[in-house]
Amino acid sequence: MKRSGISILLFATLLAANIVAQTVHGLPPAKEQIKILTDKLGLTADQQSKAEPIIKDLHDATLKLMGDRSLTQEERLNRVRPLRLSADKKLREILSDDQKKKLDAYEHGPHAEMHGELTGHPSAEQPPKQ
Repeated sequence: MKRSGISILLFATLLAANIVAQTVHGLPPAKEQIKILTDKLGLTADQQSKAEPIIKDLHDATLKLMGDRSLTQEERLNRVRPLRLSADKKLREILSDDQKKKLDAYEHGPHAEMHGELTGHPSAEQPPKQ
């Protein structure tokens, strides 16, 4: 009994460490981002397979920028924005017109679940103290 309790505790610890490792800087793993887009846009299986490399490339480049502590937050944002625009353009090539409208609506609202700490929205920043 004691042995199985230790095994369960070890498994839970490893699972938690894996989740934390995947969610670096609040940025969800690429597969989770695909799931979010699938839920929001109704992506087909074919669209998911085409979107995966687009999102993975953006995810990897974003992680690299977020890890570069020689850059300020503003510099990171300035470097990640063109990457996001490029990924958005590529993604739109595989979407239907209806899905493009859904993406427009999604992008105009808050969607920090896709961007982690690099949201770039003023609402994500602390207001100046008076």
